[in-house]
This record gives sequence, structure tokens and C-alpha cells, in this order.
Amino acid sequence: MTDLYPAVHQPAVETWPSLAPPRSNPVRRAGAAAAIRFIARDLPATITMDNRKYGRGGPGMLVHRTGPFLDRLGQDAGSGFGEAYLAGDWDPEPGTDLADLLMPFAERFSSDQDRHLLPKWAQSLRWLVTRSLPSDQENDRAGARENVSRHYDLSNAMFSEFLDPSLTYSAAYFDDVTADLATASYDELSQAQLRKLDSILDAAGVRSGSRVLDIGCGWASLAIRAAQRGAWVTAITIASQQALLAQRRIADAGVSDRVQVALRDYRDQIGVFDAVLSVEMIEAVGEKYWPVYFDAIERRLAPGGVAVVQAIVMPHERMLATRNTFTWVQKYIFPGGLIPSVKVIEQVTAEHTGLQAHVIRHLGADYARTLRVWRDRFIDRWPEIADLGFDATFRRMWEFYLAYSEAGFRAGYLDDVQLLLTKC
Repeated sequence: MTDLYPAVHQPAVETWPSLAPPRSNPVRRAGAAAAIRFIARDLPATITMDNRKYGRGGPGMLVHRTGPFLDRLGQDAGSGFGEAYLAGDWDPEPGTDLADLLMPFAERFSSDQDRHLLPKWAQSLRWLVTRSLPSDQENDRAGARENVSRHYDLSNAMFSEFLDPSLTYSAAYFDDVTADLATASYDELSQAQLRKLDSILDAAGVRSGSRVLDIGCGWASLAIRAAQRGAWVTAITIASQQALLAQRRIADAGVSDRVQVALRDYRDQIGVFDAVLSVEMIEAVGEKYWPVYFDAIERRLAPGGVAVVQAIVMPHERMLATRNTFTWVQKYIFPGGLIPSVKVIEQVTAEHTGLQAHVIRHLGADYARTLRVWRDRFIDRWPEIADLGFDATFRRMWEFYLAYSEAGFRAGYLDDVQLLLTKC
């Protein structure tokens, strides 16, 4: 079918060896085709494959290369669908937004419907097409630094093109999340990010003279905002390029006398603080180290101190079902990452620390809106990003990542919460 679609994307295999067409296996291909037909029976979307349409109608998906598409699905259930998009095996139908297309799939995983996503015979064979987490994504000190660097040290300039001016890379806090996503604007995002930063500082009681530890400080937007209140801040990260830009931004903001940036693992931090803050960093910690992470937070809190953790979370049952599988996101975006549930955070803090965790705010809908602005901005700024040396496959990878994440938050499969941690 390649000849019918001369403009369809073809990745440079020497640059993206994981996207080389997999060896065809007739049994796996037939199984993948049967699974697609079964899934499409009650799917509110349309899948066009070999000039046949499957599904109940709705957002359209066009499969350009049926053989490789099915081969990828049959080889790896966790990554195949996303890899097929990166390789150009399928696209949304013209006029269909990618996140809108991914929504029906995300909705299946946000409720009990996922149990019926595949026929029983296919569920019994999932182990054949499910990969386990590789050992090289271990989050010990060396592994964590490598995993984090692969994402956050990609390019400071690239992130600067699509994030708001504060370079805040986490869910914003909007005035109105019920408004049409298509109306979300870049200017609105800037104000929403400052509102989010202030909500964290307010919850932690940060004021003039407060001693603050920011674990996983990103490009220092929260540290700068805290210092502007008169706080003394220690900001730590294990991403070296990120740390360099964070230091420059702190200097530009005129708060170098109040903020110290350190290239330091959270396990190696010393001292006590009135407030410990950590925004969307737990997702990179790994299940094995969740007790260590919360113990480190507790040990850094001064008497009467509190911590605020903002975390992406998923339903507990889904976390348990997927925690040992190797997903597309882990393979291409966040190596070593694992999204927790609120329940497991409560369990870990109760069993391994003297902390109590309380959810104080849900930002799932806000994150969907944040991601839409980021994706629109990423697409608008693509010529500038391409000039930095990124190719068309990278563009498809990041468009899929941002749309896939947006769909997850819109469907309720993912949420984003702010938690207040206090000593019992």
C-alpha cells in the first residue's frame, strides 16, 4: 500500500532502528487482525484498513500499511500501536485530531471495559506479546541519572520552544477547565502555571524566611517563585543540562542569593527544611524506590514542616495490572518511569514513614488543557525545533506522546493530584 500513499512517513531506520519493519509472523499477524476486529465492534471510532471500515463511527484512523501495522501489534502489545504511528503505518483521517482519535481507546482503560477489550482467548495469550521492564532501566543512583537525562537533557532549547515562559513542565491550574480545549491559549497557560506554583507554595505555607527543598526542580520555576516570597531554597535535579539553565534563570530573576541549585540525587540530600516540594517527580522514581523517596522526604522535614507532592496517578487496579509491563512511554519518552496510584502512595507512606498523605487538589482536567496548549505550540514551533536537529520521526513521537497523554487525562485513565504530607 506504500505506493498509494507516497507522502506517508518513512523513518530513517539507521536513526530509529527500533522502527524497522518487524519480521512477519502469520500467526501473530492474524491474531492482531482478529483483536482489531474485536476491539472495533463497539468502539466509537472508525478504523479503515485495506479499504474496509471497522468500528461504530466517530474519529477516523487510516491504516496505510496493514502488514507492518499488524506485525508491530502482534510483536509487542505495549509499544506496537505507538511504534506503528512513529513509523507512519497509520494516521488520523484528515480533519481528525490525534487526541480525539485516541480518546475512545483511553476510555476503555479508564473503567471496567478494559476487561472486555479483547476476547478471552486473546487475553490468555497476552504474555506472548507483552514485554517486561528491562533491567537497564533500574532507578538506582546511576540508572536514575541516565533515565532522567534521556528525557530532560534532550535540549533546553527544544523545551523552551513549547513551554510557557516560566519553563514549567507539569500540569497548570486553570480558571476554567470546562471551556472548549480548542480555545486553550498560550497566554492563558502562562497565568495558569503561575497559579499552580502559588497553589503549591500556599499549601506548604511558604513565606519569607521559610527553608524550602525542591526535589526534582526542573528549570527552577517553583524555586524562583518561592524565593520571590523571601524563602531560602535548595533546588536539586539530576539532569545536568537542566541544572545549568536553572542556574541561569535564577540569576536572571535576581534571586541567586536565595536559591542554591545542586546536581544531586534526592537520596543524598541532607539538612532539614520547613517545606519539601516535589512536582511530578515521583513518576521517575520507580516502584522499588517509592519507600526510599517518601522516607527521604520525611527525614528532610523540620519539626512542624510539611511536604507537597504533585503527582500523575492512575487507578490502583490499572497500576497493579500494568506495573511490570514495558510500555511505549517507557521505551521512547520516560525510561524507568512508573505512574503510581493515590492508594499506593497512601500505603507506602503509612507502611514506611510517619507521614500522612491527603489529596488537596485534582488537576486531571487541567493537565488535558495544558497538554493541548503544549502540543499546539510544539506544532506551531516545529520549524524552529527542526532547526535544532530533530527529525520528522521525533516530531511524530512527541505529537503522539502529547496527544496520548491528553487523551488519558480527558478519559479519566490518568489524573494529576496535589498531596499534602504531614508528620503523624
